[in-house]
Amino acid sequence: MKKPVLFVIISCFCSLIVLVSCKTSESLKYEINERIRLDSNWTFCMKGDSSLMPATIPGCVHTDLLTNGKIPEPFYRNNEKQLQWIDKEDWIYRCVLTLDSNQLSHNLVNLNFKGLDTYTKVLLNGRRILTTDNMFRCWTKEVKQYLREGNNTLEVEFISPVKRGLEKLAELGYGLPSANDQSEVGGLGDKKISVFTRKAPYHFGWDWGPRFVTSGVWRPVELEFIDYAKIEDVYFQQSLVNAYEATIDAVMEIDVWAGGEYTLAIHSGTDPDPLVVRKIGLEQGINSITLPFTINKPELWWPNGMGEQKLYNFRASLMLDNVVLDTLGHRIGLRSLELVRKPDSLGASFYFAVNGVPVFVKGANYIPNDNFLNRVTPEKYEYIVRSAAEAHMNMLRVWGGGIYENDLFYELCDRYGLLIWQDFMFACSMYPGDDAFLKNVRNEAIDNVKRIRNHASIALWCGNNEIDAAWCEGDMSCGWGWKQHYNQSQREAIWHSYDTLFYHMLPDIISLYDPTRAYWPSSPLADWGEHSSYSSAKGDIHYWGVWHGNEPFDAFYRNIGRFMSEYGFQSLPGFQSIGKFTLPEDWDLESTVLLSHQRSGYGNSRIVDYMKKLYPVPDDFRELLYVGQVMQAEAIKSAILAHRAAKPYCMGTMYWQINDCWPAASWSSIDYYGSWKALHYLAGKAYEPVTISFFPDGRELRVFLNNDLLTSDKMTFQYTIRNFKGETLTGSEGNAVSDPYGAVEIFDIDTDSIKNAFDTREIYLQVDVNSKNKISARDIYFFGDPKDLALPVVDASVSTKQTGDKLNITLGSDQLVKNVYLWIDGFEGHFSDNYFDLLPGEEITVSIDIPGDKKIADQDIHMLTMNTILNKYKEDK
Repeated sequence: MKKPVLFVIISCFCSLIVLVSCKTSESLKYEINERIRLDSNWTFCMKGDSSLMPATIPGCVHTDLLTNGKIPEPFYRNNEKQLQWIDKEDWIYRCVLTLDSNQLSHNLVNLNFKGLDTYTKVLLNGRRILTTDNMFRCWTKEVKQYLREGNNTLEVEFISPVKRGLEKLAELGYGLPSANDQSEVGGLGDKKISVFTRKAPYHFGWDWGPRFVTSGVWRPVELEFIDYAKIEDVYFQQSLVNAYEATIDAVMEIDVWAGGEYTLAIHSGTDPDPLVVRKIGLEQGINSITLPFTINKPELWWPNGMGEQKLYNFRASLMLDNVVLDTLGHRIGLRSLELVRKPDSLGASFYFAVNGVPVFVKGANYIPNDNFLNRVTPEKYEYIVRSAAEAHMNMLRVWGGGIYENDLFYELCDRYGLLIWQDFMFACSMYPGDDAFLKNVRNEAIDNVKRIRNHASIALWCGNNEIDAAWCEGDMSCGWGWKQHYNQSQREAIWHSYDTLFYHMLPDIISLYDPTRAYWPSSPLADWGEHSSYSSAKGDIHYWGVWHGNEPFDAFYRNIGRFMSEYGFQSLPGFQSIGKFTLPEDWDLESTVLLSHQRSGYGNSRIVDYMKKLYPVPDDFRELLYVGQVMQAEAIKSAILAHRAAKPYCMGTMYWQINDCWPAASWSSIDYYGSWKALHYLAGKAYEPVTISFFPDGRELRVFLNNDLLTSDKMTFQYTIRNFKGETLTGSEGNAVSDPYGAVEIFDIDTDSIKNAFDTREIYLQVDVNSKNKISARDIYFFGDPKDLALPVVDASVSTKQTGDKLNITLGSDQLVKNVYLWIDGFEGHFSDNYFDLLPGEEITVSIDIPGDKKIADQDIHMLTMNTILNKYKEDK
């Protein structure tokens, strides 16, 4: 048995040399197999140009060109338009590996690409070793036969995805529907090519994002040295989990070069005693071995808000002659998880149960955090996931037009207790169905299912986004009008491709590789083979009557399904964020710059149209942004609370969308730069464990108490009608018993009688719910549109106290102040609360983290309120 290598030297003929250190001598006592990252000192150039430039790995052509000063910042103003040439060129990335005889004496040397975007030819010492055509796959090649002692040249040629896409379009002979492919922005006219390439669909444009069709080594590259065998994969399949025991099958996939008797073991944490150990004869090639073990009285993993997120560190080991050859570990949350779809008198349920407890899903849809994926730092990942958890969310939907996310994202969701609705990467398009395409997708699906299936957060696999609703097979009167553009034979071919992929291949893969989880063919969908509609009483619904349908906000109360997996309303980023990608002359909703950062076509005018109905339309740009964000937040808050009041009929609500991939007008609650919009603050209030829902129903206002706690509690409630000075005009009180994880109507009000008795422009309804002499929930309700309110001319008093890195801001007023928005010029970060209503006679203290060396005075705190807006822009002005 040869001795392990202490270090290797990798050098690039990019005229730079890098020393790559391997594992410490301590770790080398235990592990023979070695891996080294190839992530330094690469160069790149455009094919046909010999001028080499430094490259970043992982990375992409666009950011490498930016770093080298060859292009301007792509997201700034209208720069997108002048950078569309990049995706039509081929690019070459190159480095040189310096290897010694010790390294080459290993039995196997694998070159592993974790992600290549997308069409490549890989050459090693001038010999082609690999051809790739899928951004989402991992690519491994055994390369020992191509290596030599000394210098070895590795070259990756990236072929233009646009060129390849045009070739595939010509081969098919007709285009396929691709609703969001911005081919005209890319200079291709009506030639939509995104569906032919297994690459992140949003790179070709979407109705919230730009068109940047990237190429590059977007995930890590490594060399792997193996002598006898390696652990390719281990799947900790949880066959039974409850409070008493967890029965787990560790399904190990072992790649064996030299057959013989090996020892396999599973350890937990730092415990030296294995949970299970077995000696077994392994043959050359891939061996699949199952090691069952049991954890007694396990500490269970729970979604955010329902309990702790205990994670066990399980580690699989492969040994030969008492020497550890290889290890592979995962952090595992032990829990049972089920998608419950049971017929009932209304249709069929659609909810998730974790550890036997029904979960009311509170969450949002999630897209990639940047068009250039290498710019998403670990800190950005954690910020978005933590922000979701801080807003009391318990699920994110990884939407099908982005990517299968990096491992870190799922690890963070495990840690913060966020369940994941995981789409496969297909969205709003029809796709080819030839053998080569399907084989490619099959390998892609297997790669990613195996990669992320160990995460406790994965709750559901979903085939695609909105394709079933868009095509609407079997009914020429429904759908998005796609079918009408094709003849009968073409329609049959297109649907056959869809049916094969989403109703046969993908569910078969889930059944084989992740059998404990549910698969759902498309979102939205009423049932397998049954299309979804706004009135569906089963499955999930994407409700877009508000916004795309231009319906009023109260339509949210009339369109509630069993699971609301998409709905939304737009706003622009805040003023400080707008300033980062524009100039002052761009600060107009009709400017070419802001229109280019609005991909929903009529989006900016739609915002103004809704605003005219509900709010004043400010002349001042900062005030216009403020009103737009408040309007978005109030719309989505009302939708969330309507969905919560409909429990248990409705058991999930996920608005579109939590984040952005570039600075733009969109449906997000957190903008590209990380600033929380008004929506994220108000969604956090609407997602609190105990909340109040106001549910207008004809002349009645029904008031519900929503409880997401696992225990019932006797509560008291008090409601009062008050004027804006805080004076009580009328009211009542009563008792309520909150059902565990339920919603109960606690009282109703005849709104006609309120309107007859009081001037509704000057009053509000305040509801307080108390438990154990503490306020468990509070909310207020206005009996008219915001523009009709006679809010007083008043601002809150402000005082500050700074202690260390924390700034506390205390506000008070003797009259009601609506939608108090605070900011500090030049400072980024979110407050503990913002856009809140300040009730008369009460004080609110909010905080924000401030570096200790930065002193904030009272005059540095800026404030804007709806009182100011309504009085400044009265109709009689």
